[in-house]
Amino acid sequence: MRPISCLSAALRAVARALAAAGTPSTSQGRISVAQVAAMLDDAPHNPAARQTLTAYLAGVGEATGAVVQAARPRERSSGLCRTALGIDDGAARRVLGAIALERRAETPATPLLVADMLARAGCRLPE
Repeated sequence: MRPISCLSAALRAVARALAAAGTPSTSQGRISVAQVAAMLDDAPHNPAARQTLTAYLAGVGEATGAVVQAARPRERSSGLCRTALGIDDGAARRVLGAIALERRAETPATPLLVADMLARAGCRLPE
């Protein structure tokens, strides 16, 4: 199975777990800021939330790394980022906390986290 296909399946599983937990996804079915914020709040005292959060953040990080790797021109040995990509609960909390409460249910979390990872690592992807 291709890495992107594996990631897509993993993110669908996380979305199902989040839906079962009661926090709604966006109206387009994407993982919302509200869902991830709920996991961040619950993770310290709820093993299931901690496991789901870990799986989600790992999937976002792995997918972002795969996209950067695929975007790197074959003839260049250097990377497209100044530093290593990384994500953790602190970075996620900071990025998602900047979203106004009234927008969290309809704002997809994943694009925000990916953009933050790329910015913090100083990545420049080809057009």
